[in-house]
Amino acid sequence: MSESAAHTDHAGLGILPFETCLEKLASVPVGRVGFLAAGEVEILPVNHVLDGQSVVFRTGIGSKLTGAGIGYPITFEADAHDTDGRYGWSVVVHGHAEVIDDEAEILRLTRMAPGGWSGGDRPYWIRIRPFSVTGRRVPGSD
Repeated sequence: MSESAAHTDHAGLGILPFETCLEKLASVPVGRVGFLAAGEVEILPVNHVLDGQSVVFRTGIGSKLTGAGIGYPITFEADAHDTDGRYGWSVVVHGHAEVIDDEAEILRLTRMAPGGWSGGDRPYWIRIRPFSVTGRRVPGSD
């Protein structure tokens, strides 16, 4: 089934097929990671890279690293939109986070990762292993 022939949800948004969701995630360098920290939901922007079906990002010491070390569920969202062109899509990944500590894996990810938009020391890599990947698009958009 082509993306244009995809089903719609209850709000009339097009439902993106799984492979299209992965393509969309790989097409943008910044997304938002949501996680529970000290009893509150935190949502923070991160540079990311898609590695197979996993979202991977760098972080420093802090709440994202702590949550990943504990193995709490985590959510990642990326999107793009053009208000004038009435174009837009959003992909949401639900999964479990883990800290990557294998040196060869870290070197491989460092070579494929985009430059960060924020400064600071971000020596730790976090992988989100998804258990759910869903996407929506504004009707009529690519």
